[in-house]
Amino acid sequence: MGETTGFMKYGRELPTRRLIPVRVQDWKEVYEDFPPEKVRTQGARCMDCGIPFCHTGCPLGNLIPEWNDLVYRDDWRAASERLHATNNFPEFTGRLCPAPCEAACVLGINEPPVTIKQIEVEIVDRAWEEDWLPPVVPTTRTGKRVAVVGSGPAGLAAAQQLTRAGHDVVVLERADRIGGLLRYGIPEFKMEKRYLDRRLAVLEEEGVIFRAGVNVGVDVPVERLRADYDAYHFKDSLGPNGLIFEHLLQPGPAITRNAIESVRRWLTSKLPRLWSAEPNVRRPVAESASVADFETMLIEPPVEPRPPVTDVGPLATSTASTFSTKR
Repeated sequence: MGETTGFMKYGRELPTRRLIPVRVQDWKEVYEDFPPEKVRTQGARCMDCGIPFCHTGCPLGNLIPEWNDLVYRDDWRAASERLHATNNFPEFTGRLCPAPCEAACVLGINEPPVTIKQIEVEIVDRAWEEDWLPPVVPTTRTGKRVAVVGSGPAGLAAAQQLTRAGHDVVVLERADRIGGLLRYGIPEFKMEKRYLDRRLAVLEEEGVIFRAGVNVGVDVPVERLRADYDAYHFKDSLGPNGLIFEHLLQPGPAITRNAIESVRRWLTSKLPRLWSAEPNVRRPVAESASVADFETMLIEPPVEPRPPVTDVGPLATSTASTFSTKR
């Protein structure tokens, strides 16, 4: 594993923040670039653990020690391949994940843990820069049609995997832009939307078809999905215009929308001001909203009071995923 005594020689280091007078002039991410030499040094801190608990700490089961070692050895392309073996979109998780892998890091028992999250995002950014992530177009097609409802991270990952398996995938999104939580739930300073748009472009080249402004259960009955597709994938049971699963549970108790719905409706009504009329294109800050406007958006209450949460019966969580096939 890289430098055997690296964890004893090097300390934990992260990118520095941009100066406040600079970063208040835009909506970009707040950190400076991290030099590759420093990334390699951080990779050298990964120990040759008998049991690397970061594997189980990561919900995806990322092969963390392997790509840490490859980064230390300056084999960035192999590191990217190991990273993408378990993670469809490391450019998202590397910026947004709360890093439970670092909490599980063995080195973290008595020292600052390895900077796993930063190494992850540096690997994938390097892969994009070197053009190591071309579209993966299937060589054969199954002729099966699959509808993916929702274009958040789960929906996009399902669409990518199903498309690469040779199925014809259509992603149906209720909002006016593709991305779900990544588009309307994540502020620009946490993840710039150019990373999302770049990945969406690759998915389209691979064969994924996106349909925005389609509210399944309202615009398109669920029965239509059953009739037109061989399979369908649901993710995210809550939405501003009604619940998909209310149309699926017959009979059964109605599912009451909770606070997530109010927040999402508020976000989708406010955040488009940061973009131009062209889908997925942002206007300069001077033409969209000022910092004061954005602060007002943050303290403005939701457009509706938060309804009480009631028993959701068989759907115990709003993040349940359902994959249903025709019989």
